[in-house]
Parts: sequence; C-alpha cells; structure tokens
Amino acid sequence: MPNQIVNYDRSITATPQQLVYPETVEEIQAILRDPAKYPGPVRAVGSYHSLTPCASSTGTMIRMSKMARVLNIDPVNNTFTAQAGLEFIDGSKALAARNLQYMTNIEIGNMTLGSAACCHSKDALDGIEFGQVSSYVIGMKWVTPSGDLAEASESTDPELMRKMRSSYGLCGVIYEVTLRIKPIEALHFLYTPRPVDELTLEEVNQLLDSSEGLICWTVGRTCIFQQRKRIEEPGILGPLMAATRRRLWNFTGAHAARFIDGFLADKKLRDGLANANFDAENFLYSTLHLFGGITLLAPEKTIDYRETPDSARYAFTFWAFPRSQWLDTLRAYLDFADKYFQTTGFRCNMPLGAYHIRRDTNSLLSYTYDQEVFSIDPIHASTNDDAWHAFLRAFNDFAYVRKGIPLLNQSPFVERKHVEAAYGQRWTDFSQWVRTMDPAGRMLNPYFTDLLSQDSAVAAVSNK
Repeated sequence: MPNQIVNYDRSITATPQQLVYPETVEEIQAILRDPAKYPGPVRAVGSYHSLTPCASSTGTMIRMSKMARVLNIDPVNNTFTAQAGLEFIDGSKALAARNLQYMTNIEIGNMTLGSAACCHSKDALDGIEFGQVSSYVIGMKWVTPSGDLAEASESTDPELMRKMRSSYGLCGVIYEVTLRIKPIEALHFLYTPRPVDELTLEEVNQLLDSSEGLICWTVGRTCIFQQRKRIEEPGILGPLMAATRRRLWNFTGAHAARFIDGFLADKKLRDGLANANFDAENFLYSTLHLFGGITLLAPEKTIDYRETPDSARYAFTFWAFPRSQWLDTLRAYLDFADKYFQTTGFRCNMPLGAYHIRRDTNSLLSYTYDQEVFSIDPIHASTNDDAWHAFLRAFNDFAYVRKGIPLLNQSPFVERKHVEAAYGQRWTDFSQWVRTMDPAGRMLNPYFTDLLSQDSAVAAVSNK
C-alpha cells in the first residue's frame, strides 16, 4: 500500500490515510487546520525507530525528513539550532566539522532532533551530567494542535520546557530545536569482567561512583562493566577502533545471532552454537580488558542504522530500576530468563545491557526524576516475533512487580498500570496537561489513549 510505513525492526506497521512530507512550517499549520483532508490522529514521525506505536496513526502521519536543515551553530554560546527532522548523526557530523559535539551522544544516531527534544532517550557512556538528550534542549518551536505557532525556551518558560521535553508530540508538531553543545572530547573505554554470583553491592557502588559513565553488559552469568573516562587525544588507532565497534553493533553481532536462530533447525545444534557465540563474546570482552580497552572521539560512538540490512537488525526493551536494588534485580532477571528458556525454548540471543543514568528532573516524565537508576535491557535479533513479543510481555510483568520504570518509546507492550505505578502523580499531571493542550484529541492516537490516566479525563471534563 502506498501509505504503509514500517518501523526500524519491522515489528510495527502503520497505514495512515495521509502520509505527508511538509517542507515548511506553513504546510504543517495547514495540515493541522484541515481535519477533513488530514484526519486525526495527527502524529509527527522521525525515523520511526521507536519500538512502540507512539508515533503511529491510521489518520495522518507527518514525516519530518524534508525539514532537516542545520540553522545555526554558535561556538561562542555553545548552542546548536536545527529543524526537527534532522537525524542525530547528521547533526553530529555538522558539529564535528567545527570540532564540536552534543552534550550527550546517544547510540542510536537516527533519532531525529524533534524526537530527541520531546521523547525518552538514554545514554550512559556520554551522560556525565544527564543521560537524556532532552535535558540539554534549551529551546523549541512547534505548531499547536489547532495550527497556531508556539515556542518556549529555558530562559523564558522553564516550566513549560519541562513539560514539552516529555510531550511526545501530543501537544503539537515540533519543527525547530536548540540544544547545548560543547567542544569535542576523546574517550577511553575500560572493560572489567566479573562473575555475577561474586558481585557485591559495595563493588557495584564503587564502580558506579568511580565512573564518568558506565554500562554493564551481561553474557551468560558474567558481567562486563564498561567505564568511560575523558582523555586528551584518541590516538592513531582511534578511528579504527571506532569503525570496528560500529561494525560489531551495526552488523556482526545481530547478524550472527539471527543466523544461528533462523537457519539451524536442530535444537541441540542451535543451542550449542548459541552458547559458543556467547563464549566468543565473553572472550572479546576479556581481550578488551587485557589490552586496556578502546579509545575514540565521543561522537564516533553514535551509530547510523540507515543502511543496516534486515539480517543485522535487532530490538530491545528498557526498564529502569533504582540503583540500590539493581544487583538483586539483575540476579532475579537472570533466573527468570533461565526458567523462561527452560519452559518455552526462547532466550535473547544478544548480550543483556544495563545503563546507569543519573538523577534528572529536567522533564516531567524523566525516568530518573526521583533517583538515579540502573536499567535492565534485554536485546534480541528476532527471527520469530511472536516468541520475542511473548517474552517482552513476560518481562514487563517481571519488571512491573519490581517497581521498574518503562520508556514510552522503548518499552514494547507497556500498559497504563505500568506507567501509573512508575510515574505516579506525575503521570496524572501529564495526562491532564495533554488533554488541556489538545482538548479535541487531534494528536491523540490509540496508544496514548490507552495509557493516559482516566482520572485526568474526568478532571478535564470538570474544568470545561
């Protein structure tokens, strides 16, 4: 079908009545002012990399790819302004040409700046201060659901900015974003393998407190803590190390995992090769540990997935947990995953990720609003979406009872009970604010209709 649009891992398909590619702000205004020609819900979409249908619509989808110009790079005030359709990695290249970088260089380079400004994001290896890109957004402009122009900045209306940073396009279509930037930095990554069953909370806390940034990769029952520190120069081998790392994430890791799962019919052979693949990954991390890690420029850790073949694509989910309970939760997860494998025959075929993200109150729906977190991120290159999705639902149940916090664009099959428990009163406040900003529901798709608090719907009616 001509208007069919598929997300990155092909788990979500949308067929809007209208799929439009505006090139000017005036065109966006015309779309929002004409519900007969452009039926709701109206959703702006960037690269459609989200793993939930947060940007999906059967009405009108606005693809922002033709509004992707860099508007201003200010090295004096350290700001970067661009149209909302600019992909993160393209902006990164423009900044690098001026020896500059984002404050937080996320892994997924295809997130557009519009999405980065108002949706959840995460980074643990570059988020020395904040791991969420929106926390460094200091200004944005948007078209409201009624077609009017609006704008806000950190200096003129910090409270509105706090709400807009987690608005998910429910209060209008963002068309321009301004972020803080800084001079480019070189990074060194260290790798420390530790058996899960030997870890102590004190050891985990020491690793967290002594790191500028930290991710934990778990393969089998071995944790590999990846720490970062700033250095002066990446060295002569820096570009090669960066290219090798990108190749591993952009092709090799997922391609091998998918091949084993998809082309080996014999279960014993398949499980044996999967275990061998895990052993190889552990060997790689051990080698990195022995040779002192890798060095690269901070922007080089951002990965461009535009040319990734289907055979090398992978998906994931993200739930954040309070730092103090992470080690117990990790061990419980590994036991849960082993039992699930024994019961169903399914297990994730890529390393388990865990991101340490510092406390951050810059957006209303910050998942670190109350405390710093350490996440648990199952990652999988799927050859059987039904099995993968069943696992995701079971993992959601696991995470929910352990007071985990999901992301609206990166935690598939999230439900209202999950977000109400995770965000508490802030979710009710957010729901009511959304209904106030868009009382006709012009931007409200079924995904968010199901998630928004019903208490806010009663409050919105009573306030009319």
